[in-house]
Amino acid sequence: MRYQSGNTQYRDRINKCGNKKLRKILYFMVCTILMAKRKGKENHFVDYYYKLKTQPQKKHHEVAIVACMNKFLKVAFHLITHGISYDYESALPAQKS
Repeated sequence: MRYQSGNTQYRDRINKCGNKKLRKILYFMVCTILMAKRKGKENHFVDYYYKLKTQPQKKHHEVAIVACMNKFLKVAFHLITHGISYDYESALPAQKS
C-alpha cells in the first residue's frame, strides 16, 4: 500500500485487502515450505526467505513471509500460463568455475 501527497511519500505498508482465507492459506503454505528445509528439501522460496533475513537491512519474519508469498504467486502464475513444471535444479544459475 503506498501513500502519497504532493511531494511527500510514505513508506509502503502491507495491507489486509483481499481474500483473508487465501492469505491465511498462503501464509501457512510458505511456513510449511520453510519447515521442509529442515528435511533437506531445497527450493527458491527458502533461498529467498533466508536472503531477506541475512541481508544488511534484515527483514522481520512476517515481512519476509509476505515477500515469499508474493514470489510464490508470481512463479505459480508464470508456470501455469506457460504450462511448465517447477524444477529447482534446472532453474539454478550456472556455477562459475
